[in-house]
Formats: sequence, structure tokens, C-alpha cells
Amino acid sequence: MKFIESEKKFKEYAAKIKKTDGYREPIAFGIARVDRGQLHNEKILQATFPVVNWKENYASAAAFIGALMDSEVDVDFGGSEFVCDVKKKFVKNAVNIFNPYLKEAFGGNHRNVQVIKNLYRIAQDEGLENNFRIIFLFEDAECKSIESVYLKLYALSLGKAPLRSLNLNGIFGLLENVAWCVNVPIEIEWLRANEIEMKLDGSYPFISAVDKFPRFLQHVIPEENVRIMDASKVRMGAYLAKGTALMPGASYINFNAGTTGAVMVEGRISSSVVVGDGSDVGGGASILGVLSGTNGNPVSIGKNTLLGANSVTGVPLGDGCIVDAGVAVLEGTKVSVSKEQLKLILEINPNFKFKKQESGGGYIFKAIELSGLNGLHFRRDSQTGVMTLSRSNRKVVLNADLH
Repeated sequence: MKFIESEKKFKEYAAKIKKTDGYREPIAFGIARVDRGQLHNEKILQATFPVVNWKENYASAAAFIGALMDSEVDVDFGGSEFVCDVKKKFVKNAVNIFNPYLKEAFGGNHRNVQVIKNLYRIAQDEGLENNFRIIFLFEDAECKSIESVYLKLYALSLGKAPLRSLNLNGIFGLLENVAWCVNVPIEIEWLRANEIEMKLDGSYPFISAVDKFPRFLQHVIPEENVRIMDASKVRMGAYLAKGTALMPGASYINFNAGTTGAVMVEGRISSSVVVGDGSDVGGGASILGVLSGTNGNPVSIGKNTLLGANSVTGVPLGDGCIVDAGVAVLEGTKVSVSKEQLKLILEINPNFKFKKQESGGGYIFKAIELSGLNGLHFRRDSQTGVMTLSRSNRKVVLNADLH
């Protein structure tokens, strides 16, 4: 592959590659450093992407594909994804193709070119071996490789793909359950095989977790003013928007879940849960995920909503809602509301159609019937034990200095 001498020639080259028979534009692509099994080298335990391209940089994708073709790699466009090892010949070809941009590739400019420049250095210094893989994702289908799993988790955690928008079916079957030693995944089988020697010579590793997922901070640099007091509390595939503060203790954010703005998190945000800007998830509060009591219905929490300490929320809530401390609002929870309070609630939810059951001068609803409404206040009558609903008259405002 000869040097491409100008940006114009690069664009012409990319356009030529795109006209190749069967060519498909990928929805995502990237080059990852992979960690392989200590006993089973064919197993990939983790994929680390320095740059994730998601519905962007299509000319770079064509350049990568061209570099592979020039390296006699047969790129298969017929499936939902294509993955292969990164070899020295591919890197050399890619350097030649990206030649017009090599001098400008630093400090965040031309990030894909930065990847190639560094791979070229690694190829000269220590060799690539089987440590790097390139993937093209042609459609959002069920994942077939560890690389595609991590590419999607990155897309979620970096905010390139909205939470709950990707096909993550089957990922647990692909991911290996490993011991995490800081950033290094270790096969459990290898630990067992070497336990005696390592413990006798004092080399047994510090293991922070045993899981199929790495921690968020092992792969992602947080958004501006995001605070995470305990790295173990956020799983890879979560998204924390600017200004989110995750306190230590009972807090936790699972994969494919997170926040859309500045949120105070002192409770648990389960998988598939999305919490809106200005909301407060109080100490020990739990928002149920699709596998933990919502009958598969994903829960969204609106803006400026307060979930009191040790409360449980299993239905979607709109903006400006309050769930009192210790109160559980589940799909089948019966809620009592007076005629006066219902009128106030309807003022801010004018388009909502209620299926109401009259009872003693008021109405009874199942909590699921109130999904997504604004300005609700759930509390339990301390004398009767009845769950009551009223129009919230308290404004939830976070401390701006903390977010």
C-alpha cells in the first residue's frame, strides 16, 4: 500500500472502498486491546477500546476495512459483526492510508489515527502478538463475541447510545466469570491450579471482585463533575451524566442504567433504570429493575423527584414526585386518593385517563395505573397503614455546590 499524499486522495480512497461489492457501513467499530485467558489463550476475557466509533467516522471505517483488504484479509459483510486480529501488515497499511493526518493526530485530534500511530509504535517495540482485535458492528443484533459486548457497553457508558436502546441479549453467556485484580481479569481455573505456589511464595494477587463485568472506572473517564466515592458501586455499561454524585454505602448503579443529568445517588439504581436530572435517590432507596419485580417493565424516574431513604419504587414516575422514606410503591400497590387531591393531580396531568374505583369519598388505584405522572406524593398513613396519594407541594432542589 503506497502512501496517500493528501486529504483529497484519502477521501477518494475511502469512497472507492465503500463501492466494494457487498460493502456495508458499520454502525460501530473500533480496535481493542484484549486480555486472554491464562490457561486458555483462545478465550478473550476483556476488551479495552481506547476509541469507540458509534454511528460516526465512516471514512475511517472504510480506511480500516481497506487496510485489512490490502493485508489479504477477507472482510465478511454478511453477518451482524466482523472481528479479526490486528496484524503488523494491517497497521503498516493503515499508517500509509492515514498519512495526511499523522502530524495532526495528537491532543484529541483524529483519534483513530492516534490509535494507529500507537499501534505502529507497539509493533516496532514489543510486537502485537495476539493482543489486539478490530471489530465492525453492522447491525444491533445479539452479540456473538466478547468484543461486540464490550463495544456496546462502552457505547452506553460513554453516552454514544441511549440507555435501554441496545440489544444485550445473551451477553452473560459470552462473558467469562473471572477474578479481577485491579484491571486484569484472571481465570478462576488458573488461580486454583496455581494457588499453592502463589500463596507459599507470597505472590497471590489482590482480587477486588469476581464477576463477569468490570467496573465502570476500569474503562471510562467520567463526565465533568461526576463523583464516584467507591469504584465498586458502578458497573461497566452504566451511564452517569454530568454532575451525578454517587455516595458510598448502599448506593449502586447496574449496567444499562444510570442518570440523564445531575443526580444524587445514595441508593440502588437497578439494570434498565433511568433517573432524570435534579432527582435524589435517598440512602438505601431501591429502584427495581426489569428482573426484580417490575414484570419486565423498565422504570424511569423523572426530573426533580425524591425517593426517600429505604423506599422501594417499582413503577415509572414523572417529574416532581416524592416517595416517602420506607414506602414501597410496587405495580400492584393499592393507593388511596381523595377527590380534592385527585383534582389537583389532574391539573398537572390533564391528558391522563384514570380507571378509578370509588371508595369512601375518594378513589383507589393500583400504582401501575399512575405510571409516569408528575407531581405525585406517596406516603403511608401512620395510624391506618393505608397508602395515600396527594399532589406534591415540595420542590426538590439539589445542592448546586455538590453537583
